[in-house]
Amino acid sequence: MSDQRDTENTPSKPAPAQSEYNAQGIQVLKGLEAVRKRPAMYIGDTALRGLHHLVYEVVDNSIDEAMAGYCDEISVLMSEGDTITVVDNGRGIPVDMHKTEGKPALEVVLTSLHAGGKFDSGSYKVSGGLHGVGVSCVNALSEWLRAEVHRDGKIYEMNFVRGGRVGEMEEIGTCPVGENGTTISFKPDHQIFPERVFSFDTLRARLRELAFLNRGVSISIRDERQGMEREDTFHYEGGIVEYVRWLNEGRTMVCPEPIYINGEKDGIQVEIAMDYNDTYTEAIFTFANNINTTEGGTHLSGFRAGLTRTLNAFANGSGMLKKDMKGLTGDDVREGLCAIISVKIPEPQFEGQTKTKLGNTEVKGQVESLVNSNLAELLQEHPKEAKAIINKCIQAAHGREAARRARDLTRRKSALDSAALPGKLSDCSSRIPEECEIYLVEGDSAGGSAKQGRERRFQAILPLKGKILNVEKARLDKILGNDEIRTIITALGTGIGAGIFDITKLRYHKVIIMTDADVDGSHIRTLILTLFFRYFREIIEQGHMYIAEPPLYRVKKGKKEVYAFSDEDKDRLVEEMGSRGIYVQRYKGLGEMNPDQLWETTMDPDSRTMTRVTIQEAAEADHIFTILMGDDVEPRRRFIEENAKQMNIEDLDI
Repeated sequence: MSDQRDTENTPSKPAPAQSEYNAQGIQVLKGLEAVRKRPAMYIGDTALRGLHHLVYEVVDNSIDEAMAGYCDEISVLMSEGDTITVVDNGRGIPVDMHKTEGKPALEVVLTSLHAGGKFDSGSYKVSGGLHGVGVSCVNALSEWLRAEVHRDGKIYEMNFVRGGRVGEMEEIGTCPVGENGTTISFKPDHQIFPERVFSFDTLRARLRELAFLNRGVSISIRDERQGMEREDTFHYEGGIVEYVRWLNEGRTMVCPEPIYINGEKDGIQVEIAMDYNDTYTEAIFTFANNINTTEGGTHLSGFRAGLTRTLNAFANGSGMLKKDMKGLTGDDVREGLCAIISVKIPEPQFEGQTKTKLGNTEVKGQVESLVNSNLAELLQEHPKEAKAIINKCIQAAHGREAARRARDLTRRKSALDSAALPGKLSDCSSRIPEECEIYLVEGDSAGGSAKQGRERRFQAILPLKGKILNVEKARLDKILGNDEIRTIITALGTGIGAGIFDITKLRYHKVIIMTDADVDGSHIRTLILTLFFRYFREIIEQGHMYIAEPPLYRVKKGKKEVYAFSDEDKDRLVEEMGSRGIYVQRYKGLGEMNPDQLWETTMDPDSRTMTRVTIQEAAEADHIFTILMGDDVEPRRRFIEENAKQMNIEDLDI
């Protein structure tokens, strides 16, 4: 999970100027002009997500070489001045003259949209991109880009500024014959990207994922920026089997080794690794040509259908299902399942430009058939593991029935109440979800201040008593028995659980966590985030979840009063105002603030700062939640030791 600052103010739209609409108003953008004019169309946005996407586009070219069998080493270097260098030992981008374009192929690839080897099945049988706009977009959106190609015993160099060629391609030296490869160095354009600070952790997560998906390929990342020096290398001979092991770190596994299924038909390669664990939620991640298909698609549908059919057939055939059980549902067979599904397709069809959902209809039947035949055989050959899996599914079925009874009981209680909404909820008067927001507030004291300070028309307040249940360690029926979680579910209005949750019934389009700036507050915030990540993930994915950022200090001198949101802000204010006669108050709890102070600093849409919670790497987030919130202490201790050096002692609440 990650966060981004949310800007609250939206300026009023000025009246359009009257102008004549004729042929002169039709603008034709040539070459890479369109990319610079509308960068978000090509890389998603120009914020931090789009910035890191530039690196992914260059790395994906190297991965295409790896999938073709010509590359096994890729390195990413982060240097001072916001520069990135990506090196691979692939074949090297061709440098000979292009027959129709009349310029070196290297220049064509770097300056022309919809140009590249992925359109020629002879160059790449499988590739990650469809449109051939990747590295040329990086060139267009960079202050400068330098390409160096090692090919056929010679070294070639070409330079560009904001997508335009600077000079001709030059032969600058020699290299051993056979030691080919491509080096791309670039600096993002400050005219396009307001913030150009690359995150080591963000890049590392994607590179680790690519290493898992491409067995045998070594991918390294090194940060050389002063004070930020770090490096890591990823190499997994076991591929996605090791991916499942990594995801299940800190969990108790049902099978000693992940189940691995693979096959190929009509040029479509399918790889599946899966195992069950002692958790109560599913973690299935799907990929098509290394692209994370977060919305699933035909490969996921085929896997689910094959899994449900195969496990039901085995459970019935082995006599493990009792007569009163009608069978195992899809939810039953996926509880506690961790799986990676990776398909590689010569002609992938994605729904939409974002490539988050696979649409190839032929893939569904192929994956389903592969799961049916291979999994059935594996269950027969490993009766001990098969029995453990079926027992896990049967327990899930019992838990599903218990959860249904708990939901029914909750509904009956609500119907008997004078009002369906929780009594502790101070609701807003508006019934338009798009303008409504709910604050999940720690404690009655802070809740009281928030209720008095809020704007009643669109702000609702739900005070929470103590710490909610850690849902990482509980099945849904136990979760529904927790009073605080039940009030959250009722207030949101979406319901909870597979087949029940409905995002369209969300009553507030901003769900804001507001806790104290101390250890307990951080713990409560993490517990709430765990609940939403596991059971209300779509609320996060659609951008409805926020974290309030109250000030840490009140700095007062005479009649002047200013708030500081960090130690750096506080020190700067003290220096500016002069230390004599100054009063500094450290807020330990929201309840210490008067209602007007809480409104002014934390709740007023015109002046507040909030952090929007997003999920950029779902697998990484799943892994972190398991480590931090699971039962196993050892991975958590190791995580703390590895990340302790990133923490400033001043940030600790001792």
